[in-house]
Amino acid sequence: MPPRCELMPEPIAMEMICQFNRFKPPKFEGGTDPMVYEEWFRRMKNLFEIMECPERFEVHLGAYQFEKEAEFWWGTVKPRVGEPVLTWNQLKAVMDAQYCPRDVRRVKEREFLCLKQGQLGVMEYTVKFNELSRFAPNQVATEEMRMNHFE
Repeated sequence: MPPRCELMPEPIAMEMICQFNRFKPPKFEGGTDPMVYEEWFRRMKNLFEIMECPERFEVHLGAYQFEKEAEFWWGTVKPRVGEPVLTWNQLKAVMDAQYCPRDVRRVKEREFLCLKQGQLGVMEYTVKFNELSRFAPNQVATEEMRMNHFE
C-alpha cells in the first residue's frame, strides 16, 4: 500500500465535504448588512445540526463558504500554523465583531423596541418583528414576553 499523501484530506473529511456540498450551503460575501450575516450564520448552524457535523469540521466548512470581502477578511484573522484552531462559537464571536458589532446590534435592538405595525400588513409586521427580535433576545425570552412586544 503506497504511503498516504499528506495533502489529501482523511477519508472522513472528504465524506463531510461531499455531504456538506450536497446540501448546497449558502455563501457569505461579507458586507455591512447584519441581517445577511445573521441569516448566513443561522443557516450554517442548522445545516451542521442536520448533518450531525463533528465540531472539528464546522469552522473549516463554514470558512469554505466565504467569498469576496469575507474571504479576504478570513485570510487576516484565521489562526496560523501552530495556533489553536477556532471553535464554531469562537468564529461567531470574531465574525460578530466584524459583521455585526455591538453598536449595530444596539441600533437593531432599538429598532425592534420601537417597531409598530402602523401601515404594515400583519404578515409584513410579523416578518419584521421576527427579523429584529433576534437582536433583542432578552426582550423575547418567553412566549409571554414575545406577545407583550407584539403590537
